[in-house]
Amino acid sequence: MLVELVVENYAVVERVRVRFHSGFNLLTGETGSGKSIVVDALGLVFGERASADAIRSGADCARVSAIFEGADGEDLIVEREILSSGKSRAYLNGRPVTVTQLRELAPTLGDIHGQHDQQGLFSADRQRELLDGFGQLDMAPVAQLYAEWRAVAAELEQLETQEQERLRQADLWAFQKREIQAAELEPGEEEELAQERRRLSNVGKLQMAAAEAYGALDDGAESVAAHLRLALKRLEELTRVDDSLAATVEELRTAEATVQEASRTLAAYLDGLEADPQRLDDVETRLAALDKLKRKYGSTIPEILSYLEQVEQSLEQAESAEDRAKQLRERREVLAASYRAAAAKLTSARQAAAKKLEKKVEQELKSLAMERTRLLISFEAAEWSSVGADQVTFLVSPNLGEEPRPMEKVLSGGELSRLALALKCITGTGPAGRTLVFDEVDAGIGGAVAEAVGRRLKDVAGDNQVLCVTHLAQVAAYGEHHYVVEKHEVKGRTVASVTELTREQRIQELGRMMAGERVTPDVLKHAAQMIG
Repeated sequence: MLVELVVENYAVVERVRVRFHSGFNLLTGETGSGKSIVVDALGLVFGERASADAIRSGADCARVSAIFEGADGEDLIVEREILSSGKSRAYLNGRPVTVTQLRELAPTLGDIHGQHDQQGLFSADRQRELLDGFGQLDMAPVAQLYAEWRAVAAELEQLETQEQERLRQADLWAFQKREIQAAELEPGEEEELAQERRRLSNVGKLQMAAAEAYGALDDGAESVAAHLRLALKRLEELTRVDDSLAATVEELRTAEATVQEASRTLAAYLDGLEADPQRLDDVETRLAALDKLKRKYGSTIPEILSYLEQVEQSLEQAESAEDRAKQLRERREVLAASYRAAAAKLTSARQAAAKKLEKKVEQELKSLAMERTRLLISFEAAEWSSVGADQVTFLVSPNLGEEPRPMEKVLSGGELSRLALALKCITGTGPAGRTLVFDEVDAGIGGAVAEAVGRRLKDVAGDNQVLCVTHLAQVAAYGEHHYVVEKHEVKGRTVASVTELTREQRIQELGRMMAGERVTPDVLKHAAQMIG
């Protein structure tokens, strides 16, 4: 229950402090006096959007503070500040909270119902929400299945959209794989082939150089081998007399063996040096093939082989994508079947709740002087969503025998206000002890109808605190606590005030509401009778 509301520097309010009571609280005043400012300020406490335009001219910020008394008797203080920058700050019992947290807390504290909510009743989504709230229907199974189905469908759609490109790429990758594998590449092969090509391309020069080297080493009396043999022979003779050069003899013998081995190697090399045009052509062809692969897949054979690994991985992924698509199609069908079953169950629950709501609304409308009005809730199939597959429409028949039609086509403003009130009383009051705010829900009505609305609001106030902004004396007469909102000029500026009225002041206010400026004794007498 709202105990106290303090509004500072908000719109034309400089500072207002209002203490409210349990039961039926009324706010009245001249047109334009700022009655709805109190409602708007309370909306800020409930987490509604804030605007810097609402800050009183000349002030740095606006502030709203509300004290609620809980069921356990403990007070809850909710504060909201609007800064000139457009940002706002919120506090709960002095501790900073987010506006989102205020919105989450708001339903436990109260609810605001105004003409905007009445227009919102035309929305099919809002009508479905009212029905679901009334039936206390569990959306979780349908919402969970829908989320899973949409996720699977989205992934499958992406795979199918990319399928043509994926198949084209797979064909290219397969060709590249075959081309590289057919080349049977070996690391180091290119260097060996390049060396062989140089040898085959220069056979004549190599033979001449090798022959000259062989001749110098071991061919004729002037060769290195002949001179070594002569030197070794003379040293061996010398060591028979003086063995001090024995080590030198061994060194020459090693050198002789080395020269002999080199000679044999050169001889074998010369035997193997033959002009082979065909082999040279084969080597050139192989190197050209390698150059072609290098231009396409990498600058070296290791890079080409690395690219081959990438191609093989891409092909595996393409193949796995096909498998994944098959799995997703199967999963999508399973989820679709589960969703249909859950949605059908939800539809049945909605239809059962709709029958009960129709009866309750009709009963409620009787107390609001609309006893001939009938409500029919129709169902049509709708696209799948997280809230099921139902298109819910509230149809109204204002008189017996008339075909039910959408409410915006058959109800007057006053009738819509009463229907909105009926729905609010049935679906929106929630747990007892909250603060329910009704902002001019009596628009477009008067006389006995207005009395019926006032009476119903007082009934609602039996379990909840009701704050009602009204311009009708017939509604105001049912109030238990009456506040008047007025504007005054103070030091050249307009200031709004909120004052709780005594019984005599209430009589004067009701008289003004009925007769305007010319309040006669008869009007005041009638006002006193209305209050009782």
